[in-house]
Amino acid sequence: MKDITRDIETAAAEAVKEIYQVDLSPGDFLVTSTKKEHKGDYTLVTFAVSKTLRQAPNLIAAAIGEHMQRTKPWVSSTEVLQGFLNISLSTDYWTSVMDEFKANPDFWKPVQPQEKVLVEFASPNTNKPLHLGHIRNILLGWSTYKILSACGHDVHRVQIVNDRGIAICKSMLAWQQFGEGVTPESVGMKSDHFVGDWYVKFEKKFVEEYKTWQSSEEAKELFDNRKDKELAEADFFKAYKNNYFNTTSKLGKDARDLLLKWEAHDQDTLDLWRKMNGWVYNGFNETYKNLGVEFDKLYFESDTYLLGKDLIEDGIKREVFYKKDDGSVWVDLTEYGLDHKLLLRSDGTSVYMTQDLGTAQKRYEEFDAQRMVYVVADEQNYHFQALFAIMAKLGAPYAKGLYHLSYGMVDLPEGKMKSREGTVIDADDLMADVIEEARIAAADREMKDPEVIRRIGMAALKFFIIKVDPRKRMTFDPKASVDLQGQTGPYIQNAYVRIQSILRRAGEDRKSYEGYVLNEDEKLLLNLLSQCRHTIENAAKDYNPALVANYAFALAKEYHRYYHDIKVLQAESEVAKEFRLVLINTIASILVNTMDLLGIEMPDRM
Repeated sequence: MKDITRDIETAAAEAVKEIYQVDLSPGDFLVTSTKKEHKGDYTLVTFAVSKTLRQAPNLIAAAIGEHMQRTKPWVSSTEVLQGFLNISLSTDYWTSVMDEFKANPDFWKPVQPQEKVLVEFASPNTNKPLHLGHIRNILLGWSTYKILSACGHDVHRVQIVNDRGIAICKSMLAWQQFGEGVTPESVGMKSDHFVGDWYVKFEKKFVEEYKTWQSSEEAKELFDNRKDKELAEADFFKAYKNNYFNTTSKLGKDARDLLLKWEAHDQDTLDLWRKMNGWVYNGFNETYKNLGVEFDKLYFESDTYLLGKDLIEDGIKREVFYKKDDGSVWVDLTEYGLDHKLLLRSDGTSVYMTQDLGTAQKRYEEFDAQRMVYVVADEQNYHFQALFAIMAKLGAPYAKGLYHLSYGMVDLPEGKMKSREGTVIDADDLMADVIEEARIAAADREMKDPEVIRRIGMAALKFFIIKVDPRKRMTFDPKASVDLQGQTGPYIQNAYVRIQSILRRAGEDRKSYEGYVLNEDEKLLLNLLSQCRHTIENAAKDYNPALVANYAFALAKEYHRYYHDIKVLQAESEVAKEFRLVLINTIASILVNTMDLLGIEMPDRM
């Protein structure tokens, strides 16, 4: 398959081998598009190899240029400007690039040795609906899965559902004490939102209880005996809130008792837990469907929280871990620039690290995965550094294949659009709001098809989030996301729709474009098309879907410019028309495929 920059890099390496008897790899050279003010299609930069070859960059450029013109028929001319070699490619070469793209619709797919890869994403708690932060997580996880799959890997999508613990018991207790038997169906509410509201209800009741207690003699005595006499009353009770929950609160005691009953397998408690978690799962599944994602396997913390203890025992026997006098188990990670990490409490109970060790081992045994990618917010950077270090100390065969796809938080520019808890923006509300923004934006274009509007809205949401480097904190702007003139999903969709309109009018009877001489805009577009495979390879290597998103935008932007400047159906000749139809059809195919890697659907009309 033609790869324009790689062909030039390889030709330069061959020239250096013959002229200087020095072996350089194609990757040692930098090739860029030639600036418009200079003659040429591509520029080879020789400064980086000057020291190795012990010659001035301009002399190296001249020698390589002469060799290329002598040995490569596809190089029509060269020009040296200091250490820059500007290279013009022949018409036959450009046509052969188009021929190969036309003959192989999968030219954009990288070819890599297949590996088994597991991608974990979403992983919500079952006490509230999915929210804006989950959306970034899910979109990054899904597009990472799609990109790795496009590279030929065998990829499995999993999540671990945090379905146990005190937070879940708070929702259960609130419904048990105040719900009077209501159900999502009886109140007409989406079932995960219903459970989330009971979590909010618990917090409100707890705040009321705490406020009342603050007026008690016990609270006054506690405040009077505070160590920091300068601490104001409001600040003292704000800081004491968790202590109150764990030591004094009636609601706190009831929630803890419920957790103890769950751990003791009390049947009534388990029945309530299953009922309310079932409501949440039904709601989650609806949200996942609307986002266009699905999973190969779900793990549940209620099943995995006891995993890992065998690994701990093995680590103790091998003296990888150590016990303290109180019986707790620790690992020394100072050789990795970390500290000592707790693995088992003194009473023998697990911590999160324990179960994450066990879950990783279980997944390896089930999937034989060579790589495991964890899509988790950057708040957990330390946790995953420690997890991966522990696996390395244990000598796990998959330790080198562990990767934390860390991402920043998502903010909104104007506060909160809609919120059920006062701080969290529900995923369902956000999707509805963005689709509504798309409907408003489409009104001026007299677009009323609800499926098209849904695709535009979801493209706006997904692209706006994915285009940002995962490691960066970002601000999501619903109105800006649907802008047809900005760096948005709808902008790229519009490029595709314009192409489809031209192709429908042209019909399907394609003729030869032999002899056509490309203009500079067409060379630029072919160059962009040739970069697609490398972009996807880099996105897979770096676990960075933003590279694909920004590539799709760059291609759409150049097409929009081409659309305004160059005639296709009214081209100056039949061969020009035929070449341009094949070119824009290829562009449409790449736009569809790259956007699909981001989980974005294309409309045929807008």
